[in-house]
Amino acid sequence: MKAVLYYISLPFLYLISLLPFPVLYLVADFFFLLLYYVIGYRKGLVLQNLRNSFPGKTDREIRLIRRKFYRYLCDLFLETFKTLTIKPATMLKHCSMSPEAVTLFDRYATEGKSIILVMGHLGNWEWAGNTFSLVNKAQLYVIYHPLANPYMNGLIIKMRTRFGTRLIAMKDTFKEMIARRKELTATAFIADQTPHPDHAYWTTFLNQDTPVFLGTERIAGKLKFPIVYARVKKLKRGYYEIQAETLIEDPANMEEGAITRIHTQRLERDIIEQPETWLWSHRRWKHKRKPAEA
Repeated sequence: MKAVLYYISLPFLYLISLLPFPVLYLVADFFFLLLYYVIGYRKGLVLQNLRNSFPGKTDREIRLIRRKFYRYLCDLFLETFKTLTIKPATMLKHCSMSPEAVTLFDRYATEGKSIILVMGHLGNWEWAGNTFSLVNKAQLYVIYHPLANPYMNGLIIKMRTRFGTRLIAMKDTFKEMIARRKELTATAFIADQTPHPDHAYWTTFLNQDTPVFLGTERIAGKLKFPIVYARVKKLKRGYYEIQAETLIEDPANMEEGAITRIHTQRLERDIIEQPETWLWSHRRWKHKRKPAEA
């Protein structure tokens, strides 16, 4: 059944990817009306997440952010499938890299230093990977969770690797990074995913107790790779800019949790600045800290 549904939907996905951008966003507007007003996909969850994260905002402000988020989510969904056929020049027009970020990444490449990129589900992270691979000298590896559906997983891999990005399954992260230690690499960790609470570092994120993966800082410390924070800022509809800054030049001798707190707080700042472009429909706070850990 999965195969049948996949092959039925595939022509429609390619058709979407071939649409001119003005038409693509008209389709996104239709999906927004359907998702927000008819289906109501996770509206209660999104509302609760926003209320908990921004206790100082009025209910009207919260609901406005929620509405803007669903518009962004529908755009993001269709923009992702646009990757199936988009040309490199068009990709770079719609998702550019700031001059400061280009300078930063060029410096590390010139020095022959591999880096760890840490970022969140903010802006269009799918386009950001494509742009990075088109612009930068380092080979980009992205840590990802393979999907349970093998057909959709293959499609996602195709989209993410089309411009040279390579993927590493999360369970193989350290092993694969060790194997590629002699390459010039940038390995991207999406650091706002939800780990199992028993193996997480707990911190305060958006006014809530939040479990965070420690893998980013542990691997950076062992490999002595600088940690660079990347942000994908939405400039206007259909246009994004990748910004970057070094968070930790030498992560080897920092106390446990320090790096995790730093990159979590940095992401929080950007979410507060542009809240509608973060993935509020994710069950980020489904786990609660045990009383003994509080």
